[in-house]
Amino acid sequence: MFGPRKSLESVTRHDAGHKLAKTLSWPHLIALGVGAIVGTGIYTLTGVGAERAGPAVILAFAIAGAVCACAALAYAELATMIPAAGSAYTFSYAALGEALAWIVGWSLILEYSLACATVAVGWSGYLVGWIQSAGVALPPMLLSGPHDGGIINLPAVLVALSVMGLLIAGTRESATLNIVLVIIKLTALAVFIAFALPAFNADNLQPFMPYGFGSTEIGGEKRGVMAAAAIVFFAFYGFDTVATSAEEAKNPGRDLTIGIVGSMVVCTLVYMLVAVAAIGALPFLQLANSPEPLALVLRGLDQPLAAHLIALAAIIALPSVILVMMYGQSRVFFTMARDGLLPRRLAKVSERSGGPTLITLLTGASIAIVAGIFRLDEIAELANAGTLLAFIAVGACLMVLRKRAPDAERLFRCPAPFLVGTLAIVGCLYLLFSLPSSTIGRFVIWNLIGLAIYFLYGRRNSVEGQTSAM
Repeated sequence: MFGPRKSLESVTRHDAGHKLAKTLSWPHLIALGVGAIVGTGIYTLTGVGAERAGPAVILAFAIAGAVCACAALAYAELATMIPAAGSAYTFSYAALGEALAWIVGWSLILEYSLACATVAVGWSGYLVGWIQSAGVALPPMLLSGPHDGGIINLPAVLVALSVMGLLIAGTRESATLNIVLVIIKLTALAVFIAFALPAFNADNLQPFMPYGFGSTEIGGEKRGVMAAAAIVFFAFYGFDTVATSAEEAKNPGRDLTIGIVGSMVVCTLVYMLVAVAAIGALPFLQLANSPEPLALVLRGLDQPLAAHLIALAAIIALPSVILVMMYGQSRVFFTMARDGLLPRRLAKVSERSGGPTLITLLTGASIAIVAGIFRLDEIAELANAGTLLAFIAVGACLMVLRKRAPDAERLFRCPAPFLVGTLAIVGCLYLLFSLPSSTIGRFVIWNLIGLAIYFLYGRRNSVEGQTSAM
């Protein structure tokens, strides 16, 4: 009904010239996870979440983290069971069939490309704020896209293209640099907590839930804790990027589990501390929709030097998120091309770097265009829709493969898999429908375009479909 399924054996068997090099160890994978998770979400979306939920944005972070924890457990089992590139797309191909795998892969392309663009726009906000705080005026027409009265967000375009060049240089080199950037990010957040937490004022938490718990339409926008959770959810995902690196892991059974679960634990603890410190130190209305909320808090506490350093750390380290997400998208894109659902010539691997150079070029260019034109909130919401669909698919794959292949080797076994899978699906569905209706509409249009491509090209050129027909 949903097209051919790949066997668990064929998923990890690839032709020469279309196989990724094994260059990553567990420190690289933890850094990939933390590098992707800790980024624009905590540095910039704290303000967007506060505008939608008030001080209860703290609760929104907790809810989004709980949903992601269920998905992370499912990812850990499936990635160690199927150590191949492609993440949720590859899992879906083995468990649900080619057509559903295409929809998941097409949604992942949306997730990663828009996540990169979101971070690039957030990075641009910090860069501009940092430069202008030093008294330097910049031309506004080159700092925002047409939706905000500008021509193009030039800093966002430049950082996206720079990261693309780094990835083309080599996967291992990029991953090693990412470790350094992750250390800078975590140090900066520790400095923020050290300055902001002592200034905690319980009065800033009142009223705690000004727009209620559910997602309701107020003033033309969805507000409430769940509306905020639907967007700050962006702050938590990224661990799925570790799953896309499965084929390049030296010891996938051990390293993928450490990378996925370890990065989620570290980041959830950091996020809760940062959210409590930020909301407790400054009234939420001042934080609402600020492009640089953490630096704003420190300036409000009369700590201009610390604010300057936090903003500088964000400028230096946020590109690590772009790096990891762009890496993730290129691997999903690569896997879909290797399977014949997209032109197979795109899946050519560079002999020098062991990575897919052409696909990385296409990925970087498309991300730069989106980052240069659109606003941060629009991009983040649409990226979330793609991620939520992928997480729903992974929850389903976990349960389907427990039934269909109960004796298959599982180097990590998710506890209570049917409960965890169900919670991941239900939680993600709730968050998906908490997104603005315009975002859901755009997401549906994106997938209709994807289905047209699949039926016009992918289905006829599928390697698995041609093999099954023999």
